[in-house]
Amino acid sequence: MTTTTTLTLPRGRGSVPFIDAQHPERPLEINFYRPERHEPDDEVVFVQHGMMRNGDDYRDFWIDAAEKHNLLIVAPTFGTTHFEGAHGYNNGLVLDADGAVAPPEAWLYAVPERVLAALRAGGVTRRTQVKIYGHSAGGQFLHRLLATQEAGSYEAAMAGNPGWYTLPTLERPFPEGLGNLGLDERAIARWLAYPMTILAGDQDIATEDPNLPSNPEALAQGPHRFGRAHFMYEFAKGEAARRGLPCNWQLTVVPGIGHDGAAMSRAAAALWFENRLPGPEELGKASGAPQW
Repeated sequence: MTTTTTLTLPRGRGSVPFIDAQHPERPLEINFYRPERHEPDDEVVFVQHGMMRNGDDYRDFWIDAAEKHNLLIVAPTFGTTHFEGAHGYNNGLVLDADGAVAPPEAWLYAVPERVLAALRAGGVTRRTQVKIYGHSAGGQFLHRLLATQEAGSYEAAMAGNPGWYTLPTLERPFPEGLGNLGLDERAIARWLAYPMTILAGDQDIATEDPNLPSNPEALAQGPHRFGRAHFMYEFAKGEAARRGLPCNWQLTVVPGIGHDGAAMSRAAAALWFENRLPGPEELGKASGAPQW
């Protein structure tokens, strides 16, 4: 088993086990794609999978971009055996079964940074900053990571189609807000200042989807994911204005795309590495069931 001390990756497509020092009893899997020409100073993209815990699929969604732009793709995968339910992934093990707040060092949102440290220790990369993307449940994980961590290791971050949001306020308890976690106004200011992108497919408008969070706090944000993205963005701008602070967030709408992990991944890659947003024909509309 791999420890957090050193992590090495061969070339090509694969997966390796990973033991996080804070959770030795909960092994992870690192799904990855490493192009043959990728060197330690080249770009790295972390990808957070959705509720299906399918880090292998999300890695594969990025392989074309990895080859085109010479990217190392790293998809930390939190399997359901050891990270059960929303509590064990989206909500980062922040609260225990009784609702008590876990020690911050045990929150899962610090795991990607420890994976990066292990890759650096293994000589896979020398980069101190990487890009990070998450879709659906992974988008929930990602924006909560940015809310609770210093985030200095992430030069850019995109949260695609989250089911609902943790709001930048201390006046509501986690996971609706950041109250009761021991965070303060500095944490709110740091998060609002971070250039986070909310990536929202304008066809992600299902209201009867059994996987759409339907707790009262989520429903208060809107009837569907697309509406909730707008609610989150406007709420953040309002909180920033009330404090006299900058809000460096961006809401980017992806036309013609619904809850499609592959298409949204392609959109994120094109935005980051080609400075453009392809149309739905190029991105590929989902056929059949949504891609989580």
